[in-house]
Amino acid sequence: MADLVLSLNAGSSSVKFGLHRVSEAATMPEAVARGAVKAEAGAWHLSAKGSDGTAGLDETVAGEPDDLAPALARLLAWAEEARGSGSLLAVGHRVVHGGPDFADPVRLTPERIAAIGRLTPLAPLHQPRCLAPIRALTAIRPDLLQTASFDTAFHRSLSGPAARYGLPRALEAEGIRRYGFHGLSYDFIAGRLEVLEPGSPGLRTVIAHLGNGASLCALKDGRSVDTTMGFSVLDGLLMGTRPGTLDPGVLLYLMREHGYGADQLEEMLYHRSGLLGVSGRSSDMRDLLGDDSAEAGEAVDLFVTRGAQQIAMMATSLAGLDRLVFTGGIGEHQPEIRAAIGRRLAFLGVVFDPAGNDVGDGRISADSSRVTVLVVPTDEEAVIARDAAAICRAEGYE
Repeated sequence: MADLVLSLNAGSSSVKFGLHRVSEAATMPEAVARGAVKAEAGAWHLSAKGSDGTAGLDETVAGEPDDLAPALARLLAWAEEARGSGSLLAVGHRVVHGGPDFADPVRLTPERIAAIGRLTPLAPLHQPRCLAPIRALTAIRPDLLQTASFDTAFHRSLSGPAARYGLPRALEAEGIRRYGFHGLSYDFIAGRLEVLEPGSPGLRTVIAHLGNGASLCALKDGRSVDTTMGFSVLDGLLMGTRPGTLDPGVLLYLMREHGYGADQLEEMLYHRSGLLGVSGRSSDMRDLLGDDSAEAGEAVDLFVTRGAQQIAMMATSLAGLDRLVFTGGIGEHQPEIRAAIGRRLAFLGVVFDPAGNDVGDGRISADSSRVTVLVVPTDEEAVIARDAAAICRAEGYE
């Protein structure tokens, strides 16, 4: 019998998914297949590969970009075909913002879906994308149990200065505080570290989730102590199209001198800044590393410099640094970026093993390094499936 959970991780023009086999014995569900639903001209393309690398799904379904229902209906049918003699227990979703109220994964009800929708002003671009598949599935399969796992929940342990801005307290009471994001990724890495290095939860650890979206998490005893993203996903590190840390005076200047309104600022900050803005060429680190122009080099240098600076900043929140972990698309696959960041952190005792860094799997620090440096692939979909399975067990859906 194979009871399965389907995990959905919605992005701007695609939905990544994972199909996982769940059991009470396993800490993390076992991946059966992974894939994506991607928008095409007047259609959606569904693709998936099994955990053994074999193709499991390669189909195109007619449908407009703002209507996920046809694609999700086919995806559900495929998942049902894969379940064997077991059950498709639930569909779990990644939701970017949980606001001040959602501290744990939840079963989705009409009331909770409405409450998540009311948080859209806190994540105006990401929250609607998370809600789209939830609402589509609710319409086509109202009987299907759906759950939500929140990217902000892992950082609910933030307190004091790590959670606060230097703003009037009335604004903090309104919910303007540091929330942090990429929590599902950090949750997974924290669990993997316990498997890879048992008995080491007290190590002062910085996790670098580096990708098109990028952030850092200061971790100790399995809990988030500090993080670089704050009220929104715009803060902290330089990203593919987002600027990271920015003097708010720049925004005031653009408003007063150039007449920028909220919509123009939002479009610039989310879509035209970061690596793309600095290079004028691409938001993809792979493109920039292969581009010998001065602008591409300056964008890469800014990414690396900001990364090293803010890793050192996270180390101050931990009163030291014992372990540095790279994950995410850039963190896992770009040894040049890891090495460049590592060189800037030599003063903290970071020394890379060049051969290990080239391989990029497991420990990549030299024996002489005072800081253990690891590359650990992340798996947000597994965390979503784990949370959904736990809710199923708690509510007797087995």
